[in-house]
Amino acid sequence: MSGRPEELFRLFASLETLDGVGPKTAKHLAGLNVEAPRDLLFILPYSVIDRTRRDTIEGLDFPAVTTVQVTVGAHQPARKKGAAYRISVTDKKTAFQLVFFHARGDYWARALPEGSERIVSGKVEIFDNIPQMVHPDFIVPAGEAEKIPAFEPVYPLTAGVTQKLMSKASQSALKLVPDMPEWIDAAQKTVAGWPSFGDALQQAHAPRSPVEAVSTTPARERLAYDELLAHQLTLALARAQERRKVGVCSTGDGHLQQAVLQHLPYRATSAQQRAISEINADMASDRRMNRLLQGDVGSGKTLVAFMALLRAVEAGGQGVLMAPTEILARQHLEGLQPLAADVGITLEILTGRDKGKERQTKLGSLADGSLKILVGTHAVFQKDVHFNDLRIAVIDEQHRFGVGQRLELGRKGVAPDVLVMTATPIPRSLALAQYGDMDVSVLDEKPAGRKPIKTALVSTERIYEVVDRLRAVIADGRQCYWVCPLVEESEAVDLTAAEERFKHLRAALGEATVGLVHGQMAAADKDAAMERFQSGQTKILVATTVIEVGVNVPNATIMVIERAEIFGLAQLHQLRGRVGRGDAASTCLLLYRSPLSESGQRRLEVLRETEDGFAIAETDLRMRGAGDVIGTAQSGVPRFQIADLERQAGLMAIAQSDARKLLNTDPTLETDRGRAARSLLWLMRRDESIRLISVG
Repeated sequence: MSGRPEELFRLFASLETLDGVGPKTAKHLAGLNVEAPRDLLFILPYSVIDRTRRDTIEGLDFPAVTTVQVTVGAHQPARKKGAAYRISVTDKKTAFQLVFFHARGDYWARALPEGSERIVSGKVEIFDNIPQMVHPDFIVPAGEAEKIPAFEPVYPLTAGVTQKLMSKASQSALKLVPDMPEWIDAAQKTVAGWPSFGDALQQAHAPRSPVEAVSTTPARERLAYDELLAHQLTLALARAQERRKVGVCSTGDGHLQQAVLQHLPYRATSAQQRAISEINADMASDRRMNRLLQGDVGSGKTLVAFMALLRAVEAGGQGVLMAPTEILARQHLEGLQPLAADVGITLEILTGRDKGKERQTKLGSLADGSLKILVGTHAVFQKDVHFNDLRIAVIDEQHRFGVGQRLELGRKGVAPDVLVMTATPIPRSLALAQYGDMDVSVLDEKPAGRKPIKTALVSTERIYEVVDRLRAVIADGRQCYWVCPLVEESEAVDLTAAEERFKHLRAALGEATVGLVHGQMAAADKDAAMERFQSGQTKILVATTVIEVGVNVPNATIMVIERAEIFGLAQLHQLRGRVGRGDAASTCLLLYRSPLSESGQRRLEVLRETEDGFAIAETDLRMRGAGDVIGTAQSGVPRFQIADLERQAGLMAIAQSDARKLLNTDPTLETDRGRAARSLLWLMRRDESIRLISVG
């Protein structure tokens, strides 16, 4: 069953097969991403206009849309060009006016002769104490009431597309929907009280009240679930595909892991121990590991990742740890080298900076297997990098490595296990949407000895007090971050803000004291500025958000975030996690410009009250929506047309377990329900995933 099923052909035909759609309209519809009749099915009305008929406009709360039968009275033609043409009309109880602009000749005298009966529908407003309906949406003879819909759906529009056209084209597309077999688990459908797919579409396109145009109605909920199920089936197929690839069993005796754990000045948390044993079990199986290690700032992900790398070495192989930037790669190197040295393991770094002889030496030791663990950036993807026996790739994710790069890495070893680390606490629904093909380990405890960070809200009007406070902190030998806002998406503007602040602070606190780092700098200059701060030469680092990811300066105890109200909660939480890494008490100052909006106030207060990244992420998701929380464009989180990830998180979890269950019992989707699921995948334009269905 390799091609699209025949019953779906008409839904994927040209748009011009629909009523009222010609070549020009088809072009306009592209503005709504509509390429085929199928696409119109999933653009649902977002509201509804109640056009049920009334006897009179009397007693209405104006302005109001209403439908009423009237007797046409006297006409007042426009006195001058561009003025209004008015017609007096009466319903059963009162009089009002119909108003038209740009009236031509005697058109209205002929169309609405005095004494005739008409049904009009439109918005009635009061002008000069007279109720008026300007340009009614509908005017029909009294005997043709059925031409006015009782409830008119309101669709999203684009240039050149009207409500009438959308309505007509959508109705035409609905006629093409075949009787589809059911892909939803029967018990789930009964419990949820969902209609069939065809009925759900009919109901969703014909809401009978504003309540029926929201996501919680059974029809809409069912269509949202269809969308989520297709997405989770795709991820489950990708996961099954990965799992079918025979991995390498990497079993170790634990001697390296134990030796490192014993050298540590603290005990691993129970969350770390749990994650280590989950990873050990994955690596020992003959299936490829594809696991996400999710943990808040400071939850100890790096230690867990290092244990996985050691397990690969114990088993006689090699491991690689990849970071998105050179600064981070070097930081991993500094953190891990002493631990590796304790147990006599060689660990090296490879970045774009390595050239000539030094690079050749490293590549040689990788190829002959004497170099056991490599830390690096994208440079480890390059053609001339060959491992002797790569068992595991750990990717420090930060949303910068897509699925494509995860696969690319897979080609470096026979079939290395993959562990992706992310420090962004992602709400469960988003984690399922983005990483649904992976198994997940969560670090939800902070290692012992981490001091809480005091968070305070300070108005920018008191900035001089903050600068005074910094003076005292520096005199005390401590360091400070000062993060400038991303005012707009333009680096140039952000840069000006950061450079201005840099100048002010240097003037106030001394030239040698303050450093600057921003996104426009050359990598070498950025690294140099970071190194001066890390070594303590500069006491204050002014930065745009480039420092959000992973930098570790235990001596930095103050984080100032300017215009905190325009940052996302998750981002503020990440930035705050840059301090509190040493043994001194740390503070995060959120500088805001007053007056704060209600939601701005609420967001900043959440940060003041909790350090739990997962709680913060859930709040962020509720307040801002999925796209903003993790910058949908680059994050890999799919955009859903009907499903609402913020409000329908529960549906996503059900879809994931159902998709996995279906594929466990029917890996080739050959049962009745399996074949129905194939139809769903075709319908949802998941052609790629159909190719993943294993044959036999």
